[in-house]
Amino acid sequence: MGSLVGEKDGIIRSVSDTPPTHYQVIIQSFSLLFENAEKYESAEFEAGGYKWKLVLHPNGNKSKNVEEHISHHLAMADATSLPPDSQRKQKRFRRLTPEWGFDQFIPITVFSDSSNGYLVDDTCEVGAEVFVRKERSTGKGECLKMIKDPGGFNHLWKIENLEKLDSDYYDSREFTAAGYKWKMQFYPKGIDSGTASDLSLYLVLAGLASLTPPPKIYAEYSLVLSNELWTSLSYKENHWFSASSRENGSANFIPLRFCLEPAYKYLVNDCLFFRAAVTIRGIASTL
Repeated sequence: MGSLVGEKDGIIRSVSDTPPTHYQVIIQSFSLLFENAEKYESAEFEAGGYKWKLVLHPNGNKSKNVEEHISHHLAMADATSLPPDSQRKQKRFRRLTPEWGFDQFIPITVFSDSSNGYLVDDTCEVGAEVFVRKERSTGKGECLKMIKDPGGFNHLWKIENLEKLDSDYYDSREFTAAGYKWKMQFYPKGIDSGTASDLSLYLVLAGLASLTPPPKIYAEYSLVLSNELWTSLSYKENHWFSASSRENGSANFIPLRFCLEPAYKYLVNDCLFFRAAVTIRGIASTL
């Protein structure tokens, strides 16, 4: 049974004892999400013949300079089927504005106060109800688990005969981190903005075909090139790896001319030494 809280800017806010009808996300170890991620996007779900996703900013929407609040939005995964604009109040989702929600969804102090019941044992639930015409849904959801004190994993890869490599790219052997398979992918001639000028290096989530449904994995990683003096060049990133975003890295990892320059000592007996350091911070799986 819902109770009316208030209306502002034409938006009705209410409190309900029932879970969201269409999609819910269970977040475990919310404090770790708060500390380590600016934004979380849920998997896609369908309601009313359209595909949607939830967008949560645990520290507030920084693009709108939001502070001391959690921001919670609903976004269309594909807005191409929408009209370019509409004067009808209920059609807020448009091609140019496919995301809508609350930049000041709830104050962090209110949310974090356990007596309010939103955050219990560092776990919470967020969700959405989307009504398009007269549509019914049994609802779906996912569970996001942030990992406390995650262990890191390192994998070393030796590239031999650099100047004789003629394929577009090469894969390292697969390695395991947090129970998932990964590999490095190396483009000796570069790719995208690095074509013909830079070495390109990526971290790839492998073995997704054996995972049904595939998860989303929040990884903190470094790709490192070490030289003969064991000084290193590194690329560091945080990324949500998934079926639709399996790889992440740098097309401009290092200029080829630097790599071949003897003074930098990166090329040792025509060999390069790459290292991937991977730490898994969170995993989202389907309920």
